[in-house]
Amino acid sequence: MNQPTEAMTGRQKFLKKLYPLLLKLGKLFGTKSTMQTNAMQQQPLTSIYKRIVQLNTGKEISLEEWKGKKLLLVNTASNCGYTAQYQDLQTLYEMFPDKLGIIAFPANDFKEQEKGSDAEIAQFCQLNFGVTFPLAKKSQVVAGKEQHPVFQWLSKPEENGWCAQAPEWNFSKYLISEEGVLLRYFAPGISPLDQQVLEAVQQPAH
Repeated sequence: MNQPTEAMTGRQKFLKKLYPLLLKLGKLFGTKSTMQTNAMQQQPLTSIYKRIVQLNTGKEISLEEWKGKKLLLVNTASNCGYTAQYQDLQTLYEMFPDKLGIIAFPANDFKEQEKGSDAEIAQFCQLNFGVTFPLAKKSQVVAGKEQHPVFQWLSKPEENGWCAQAPEWNFSKYLISEEGVLLRYFAPGISPLDQQVLEAVQQPAH
């Protein structure tokens, strides 16, 4: 009998156990653990709130729905060493229900670590990590003709005002302010529950 698509495979269980070690090694060697900050408080040249996101349910939503809250945008995958960050993201989401929105963007851009369909991804996230924040339709987040418009904005200074950092691996994280300003970039090796992230989320709106 075939294993249900939403259940964790042996590889995924192994990667989940490996995750804490990956974070420790990242901090020790600086691997995928950089953070970039909008220190000069550069304003975006185009509005992130004009971007539309198609969810994995097929529903389309405008990012303007999150105006007045901080918003964390993360590219994700189900077969990555950082996949356990889904749990950290859910915990973060529950910690700040009135202050923070989170949207995950599943993508198969890095070593084909997200081969599942939208339905399979949703089942996997809900069953194994209890994810309740929105999942976007599977898309391309790296540069190219098919790059998702949200990630075009996140990685082009001529749009966001300062940041040229494209996702460097699965679970790259971008924090948007209550007014639509790109505040921070957190590399995959920084947990969503890292003190740097918590402080940035709790920082008062300007």
